[in-house]
Amino acid sequence: MFQQVDVPVLGVIENMSYYLCGKCGRRHEIFAHGGGARFAAALNVPFLGEIPVVRQIREGGDTANPIVVAEPGHPVSTTFKSIAATVISRLARSPARYQA
Repeated sequence: MFQQVDVPVLGVIENMSYYLCGKCGRRHEIFAHGGGARFAAALNVPFLGEIPVVRQIREGGDTANPIVVAEPGHPVSTTFKSIAATVISRLARSPARYQA
């Protein structure tokens, strides 16, 4: 749809990509995995990352205290920061393409 109306797409992020257990720290595939990467490839745009299902993301949304602020060392915070750095870098390399 975005391509039809000429809206540039920076990339694809797979949300709820897997469950990250808060007790054992293990990754559990609870949904079909890899759809975000396949979609990005089909659109010929970068795959920016996977965001897992973790309680702290929901709690941060409910309390307006995002996980990257509440727990900057959490693995998911690292993922968010990495995705943000990639988006910033892409915008810096080609800002005119993403201007209104």
